[in-house]
Amino acid sequence: MSSGRVRVLRPEELGEGERERWRELRAATDAPRSPFMEPEFTVAVGRLRPRAGVAVLYDGAEPAGFLPYERGAWGQGRAIGFGVSDCQGAVLGPGHGLETGELLRACSVSSFVFDNLEAGQALFVPYAAEEHATYVIDVEKGYETYASVLRARSPKFLKTTLAKERRLGRQVGPLRFVFDERDPAALRTLMDWKSAQYRRTGRRDRFAREWIARLVGRLAETRAPQCAGTLSVLYAGGRPVAAHFGLRSASVLACWFPAYDPRFAKYSPGLVLHLRMAEAAAAEGIGLLDMGRGPAEYKDSLKTGELAVYEGAATRPGTGAALHWLSREPARRAHSFVRDRPRLASLASRTLKGAARLRRS
Repeated sequence: MSSGRVRVLRPEELGEGERERWRELRAATDAPRSPFMEPEFTVAVGRLRPRAGVAVLYDGAEPAGFLPYERGAWGQGRAIGFGVSDCQGAVLGPGHGLETGELLRACSVSSFVFDNLEAGQALFVPYAAEEHATYVIDVEKGYETYASVLRARSPKFLKTTLAKERRLGRQVGPLRFVFDERDPAALRTLMDWKSAQYRRTGRRDRFAREWIARLVGRLAETRAPQCAGTLSVLYAGGRPVAAHFGLRSASVLACWFPAYDPRFAKYSPGLVLHLRMAEAAAAEGIGLLDMGRGPAEYKDSLKTGELAVYEGAATRPGTGAALHWLSREPARRAHSFVRDRPRLASLASRTLKGAARLRRS
């Protein structure tokens, strides 16, 4: 379908010329080149999500921009891969002159919901309801420079973590780190660990949703220069003790699904894994590890800085906008109320964990 200078395609219908133009536009921005914003991620999601689409904006015969999205019930739209994508938005050239309402109308959606909108998205940031921090590790100047930052900020943290790494090697067996592991069994182990972690902490198991598990499997086989699935594994005594699956571009490693074997928790294998990932990423010429939004103690220990991402929804007047508000806004405000009050958030976390233990008993 098309509307004036906007044409809507299925992601897999994008030709190689359109995909290359997408990459050119992305390369021309000042934003970190997140692999979630590359055409390969959109195409992978599109093959699993029947309501996925891409609005292609034209300047004459030349593609001038792209908006990947999914169309939900009642014509409500949302960012492609909503709920799992850690970077969202449109890929636009300068001077496109498009209005948000015009784009939503061309996509036949009443709203565009986002929860990890990239900073600098001028079409959608004005509609943000909340700003969040995404935690990053800067290794642009090399791993040793990063390590010196950690030593200066918290000498005990790095010293203790490296001591645990040595103890793990002595007590469990020789350590081996693989930055880009291709063994499917290692990926299955990681997904099992992560599912158990979700259940243990009372959170919804993402891998219980078939399309997410299949998406990770597809992306594990993706080897595009700006969007490559990357499974990193820390082995001790020949067995995996911690692993991470994410996506990488030439300059950004998007940290996505980290987990470890809880039997080895006393050695902090997850922290050790992240240090080795940072070291390997720096050696590969990757300058930034993006650990995603959401506070966590390990992120506070490892981070060198923060970037802004946004949550909210762009809407156009009509019934669809009202339906969006009723279906999402009360829950979002309740979550925000709890998140902004540490004591209440801690109580909620303990309650979820207790409920999870009761379900298992």
